[in-house]
Amino acid sequence: MNVRSAPDPEFLRRAITLATENVLSGKGGPFGAVIVHNGRIVGEGTNAVTSTYDPTAHAEVNAIRAACRALGTFVLEGCELYTSCEPCPMCLAAAYWARLDIIYYGCSAADAAQAGFDDAFLYAEIQKDRQLRTLPVQQMLAEEARVSFEAWMASPIKIPY
Repeated sequence: MNVRSAPDPEFLRRAITLATENVLSGKGGPFGAVIVHNGRIVGEGTNAVTSTYDPTAHAEVNAIRAACRALGTFVLEGCELYTSCEPCPMCLAAAYWARLDIIYYGCSAADAAQAGFDDAFLYAEIQKDRQLRTLPVQQMLAEEARVSFEAWMASPIKIPY
């Protein structure tokens, strides 16, 4: 049984400080995140979308990457995410893939929208049928693509995740 300690506001304050410093330095948007394991920070991240020309370089994703490198794993069970703002759909999905135990956040998605970071559109798009989404998707070469899954299922050296 995983026993979670009480949330520590100091970790969220660190995420907020990272977010504010990121803006003031001109490095990126107002988002900061830390990953905590056993009461200590094992990964930090800030929004680096504009400075790295990478639309996936959100604070939470960068913090997850840093924590995984620090811990030598791609599974962050037993870890907590403290983030200055409620995660967008991409970051929320990343937190699930990382198998984090819990997310603590400061500002809400509504707060982010007021500052010009509105991800309500993305949440709405995800709920639509593929054919009704704004971004068209089209399946191609399904049989050829399936070969990679067959190789995965047959592989004796795969590392399941």
